[in-house]
Amino acid sequence: MKKTLLSSTVALLCFTSLQAQAVTYISAKAMLDVQSGKLITSPLITIDNGKITAVERNKKPTIKNNDEYIQLPELTLVPGLMDMHVHLTSDPTVSYSERLGQSVPRMAIKAAHFAKKTLEAGFTTVRNVGAPGYSVIAVRDGINAGDIIGPRIWAAGPSLGITGGHCDNNRLPPELKYQAEGVANGPWNARIKVRENIKYGANVIKFCATGGVFSKGTKVGVQQYALSEMTAIVEEAHMRDLPVAAHAHGTNGIKAAIKAGVDSIEHASFLDDEAIQLALKHGTWLSMDIYNTEYTLAYGEQNGVDEENLNKERQVSKRQRDSFTRAVKAGVKMVFGTDAAIYPHGDNAKQFSRMVKYGMTELQAIQASTINSAKLLKMDKQLGQIKKGFSGDIIAVKGSPLNDISILENVSFVMKAGIVYKQ
Repeated sequence: MKKTLLSSTVALLCFTSLQAQAVTYISAKAMLDVQSGKLITSPLITIDNGKITAVERNKKPTIKNNDEYIQLPELTLVPGLMDMHVHLTSDPTVSYSERLGQSVPRMAIKAAHFAKKTLEAGFTTVRNVGAPGYSVIAVRDGINAGDIIGPRIWAAGPSLGITGGHCDNNRLPPELKYQAEGVANGPWNARIKVRENIKYGANVIKFCATGGVFSKGTKVGVQQYALSEMTAIVEEAHMRDLPVAAHAHGTNGIKAAIKAGVDSIEHASFLDDEAIQLALKHGTWLSMDIYNTEYTLAYGEQNGVDEENLNKERQVSKRQRDSFTRAVKAGVKMVFGTDAAIYPHGDNAKQFSRMVKYGMTELQAIQASTINSAKLLKMDKQLGQIKKGFSGDIIAVKGSPLNDISILENVSFVMKAGIVYKQ
């Protein structure tokens, strides 16, 4: 009996050892080096324990027990894409009246569903900039634990904002005395709210510096938080080494947020020359969602978007795209951020062609969604490239995105951390 047990234990240990040593190889027609902008022909990528251990050319692998060899002879490999502005709990096809009745658990289930769609679209990393009830933090933790499928997530808790501002809820009657859970007025209350976000697992902080398109009763270009409040938020988050994103459409709010030291400005619709120079001086990243206006103006009315919000979208649309063009020409640092939730999750890549249309080269647009986004997250030694030592985040498309960037809208293969999720 003892001998049988010993033999079984040895066999199990040997099997476990073989499993641990399993390696994945990927060969393809070409690979995009996003740093240099060159297409590398006939690449062979070696991935071990979720990490890229070798990038070679014109080689065939030596296959051992349990190794996997993935051959994609007609496809081009690209690093897993990254979207720095999503809201996984929100569905653009659901009206505001229906959303008011949704519980936090229901929102978390929606977020899990949309997380899987986002990953299958080729986005292996996203930044979720605000969600009720710490719902997306729960989804992030579920993905990390292997309970559900989705991209790597940097998640904010409830977005910080002033009473009656864009990050409050102004759709309910005053007798209910309701305010959104992220509302914090004054520097010390703002610091407390940052600490609360961190306590419950946020690894990015988001606040609203100006009014917004989809809130009720706010003017989209008007500054909300004062500079002293913004500075308190940024200082508190940076003490804990967390990046800070500021929702800011209006010019004054953009400038104040940059001066306060935020890491990224979201939307950045009404840029003037001074704002652009401030962004250059401070090294602030801009995350500009220049595709979603098309969806909102085409489908917003049938999706139940109020006329007030549609009018604000019309005010912002052209100005934001003009600002994007001017910022690109000036050399401001840019990341890829779509505000997915304003249009359907999984359609994130539709923004690439608009970034090219309004001033970027194809390579610049891809870099915004790879190496630039990795730098914003301070993960540029681990994410954003197909390179030795980096995470095995790889997608594949048919053709070269340097010739036609719209092919990124149709991803054939998705791998995150060495695990294949779409093939």
